[in-house]
This record gives sequence, structure tokens and C-alpha cells, in this order.
Amino acid sequence: MFYLRWLMRASRWARNPPSMGRVKLVLLVLAAVAVLYGIEQIWGWPDWLTVNRAPRRLPRF
Repeated sequence: MFYLRWLMRASRWARNPPSMGRVKLVLLVLAAVAVLYGIEQIWGWPDWLTVNRAPRRLPRF
């Protein structure tokens, strides 16, 4: 039944397509994500952006 909801949404989009500005915005966001993914694949993730794990238990004083 999940696919039925997507088919209904697709039919609504076919009848009332989004504006050209919204289409350009979505394509711009997808392009930015692809560029960031490509940069990350080529040069890797910097160590200074990696979150250090917190200790499980904080010491008591």
C-alpha cells in the first residue's frame, strides 16, 4: 500500500507540475550534494571534523 501513496503524489505532480524555480532549486541542491560527495571520495574525511567518542561513564569527584 505504500507505493499507492507515491502513485497518487506522482499523478498530482503530473497534473500540477512544480514551478521552474523549484525544479532549479532541487537540481542545485542535488548538484551540491554530488560535488561534496565527490570531494569526500577523492580527499577523504578530515580528522578534525570527526567527532570523538565520549566516555561511557563520567568520573565522579
